[in-house]
Amino acid sequence: MPNSASAEKSLRKANVRRERNRQQRSTLRTTVKRFRILLGTKPSQQDADTQFSLVVKALDQAAARKLIHKNTASRVKSRLAALKKKTYVG
Repeated sequence: MPNSASAEKSLRKANVRRERNRQQRSTLRTTVKRFRILLGTKPSQQDADTQFSLVVKALDQAAARKLIHKNTASRVKSRLAALKKKTYVG
């Protein structure tokens, strides 16, 4: 329990930020999941490339906002690129 007015305000700010971050992380995970599902349906390569660029943009923005670590974003992008390549080459 906060003991001062400034501590109460800090708690409110932290709660607002936590909720915002949870929502943004959830949206990011959904974006990645939808791309994986899309690849499972064998779309045209142009559609896959378009969606891939949107996913990469979302990951980069999340990393820039420190929502996820930059190495995590890089790892996810690499794995999705490999999956996309495997879908169309292999």
